[in-house]
Amino acid sequence: MTTPRRLPWLLLISALVILLDRLTKNLVSARIPLGGAIPVIPHVLRISHWTNEGAAFSLFANSASPHTVRWTLIAFSLVAALAVLIAMVRLGSRFTLTTVALALILGGALGNVHDRIVYGSVVDFIEVHIFTYPWPDFNIADSSIVIGACLLLLDSLLPQKTPPQ
Repeated sequence: MTTPRRLPWLLLISALVILLDRLTKNLVSARIPLGGAIPVIPHVLRISHWTNEGAAFSLFANSASPHTVRWTLIAFSLVAALAVLIAMVRLGSRFTLTTVALALILGGALGNVHDRIVYGSVVDFIEVHIFTYPWPDFNIADSSIVIGACLLLLDSLLPQKTPPQ
C-alpha cells in the first residue's frame, strides 16, 4: 500500500505564506507612508513602513555596492529555496514537524525574494519593542522563516520515533 503524498498540502502552506506576505506588504505600502507607523500596543508594537535593501537585521543594507548585495541575496535565496523544495519532495509523504517547517521556510524565502527581484528591497512593517530595546522590523515572510527554523530546531531536539515496519 502506498502512502498518500502530502507534498501538495505542504506546497499550499508555502503558497499561503507567500499570499499573506504579499497582501500585508501591499496593504502597508498603500496605507502607511514610508517611515510612518500606527501604534497597536503603545511602546510595544507598531505597524510601520520601512524598506530593507539588506539581509536579516538590515545586514549589508549600507553596502558600497548595493547592486551586488541585492543579486547575491537573490541568488542565495533561490539556491536555499531550491534546497528546501528538494528536501520537501523527498520528505513530502508525511506531515511532520520537519516538513511543515520546510514549507514555512520555503514560503518565507520566496516571499522575500519576490520583493528583491521586483522592487529591489523588502518591505518590513512589524515593529516590536522589548522593554527599551527596539527589535529590528520584520514581515510575514521573515516570521515564517524564523518559525520554520525554530520548528526544525525543536524537531532535532525531540526523541525520534522509529517508523512502523
